[in-house]
Amino acid sequence: MQEKNLILFFDGVCGLCNGLVDWLLPRDPRDRLRFATLQGTTAAKLLPPELVNDLDTVVVWHKGKILLRSDAILVCLSEIGGLWSLCSVLKIIPRPIRDAVYRLIAHYRYVWFGKRQTCRLPLPGERLKFLD
Repeated sequence: MQEKNLILFFDGVCGLCNGLVDWLLPRDPRDRLRFATLQGTTAAKLLPPELVNDLDTVVVWHKGKILLRSDAILVCLSEIGGLWSLCSVLKIIPRPIRDAVYRLIAHYRYVWFGKRQTCRLPLPGERLKFLD
């Protein structure tokens, strides 16, 4: 596996999660991000089973550390750089409050954003950014 700074693990059938990946891909000019579904083999190798089975949580593997929920999203924004790195100021909001908002959105994500029948397949130009 090619080692990069960050792997974003996401629910492969979630419309919102796939939208996040679609949004991040063109905003990663420094090529820092890699993506893998929570349903895939990379997740099974790197993450504890309780995280692999918790499809309500975006998980980030960042330099050997596991980050969850709002921390995961904020580190992704920081890694893509530019003006998006300013979002790190949101860390002044206590994690329980940030994660409460995250959990609310996660609870209704299938209702609001839909659910796919299968996991997202990368386009040919994206293939190197996706891990199994």
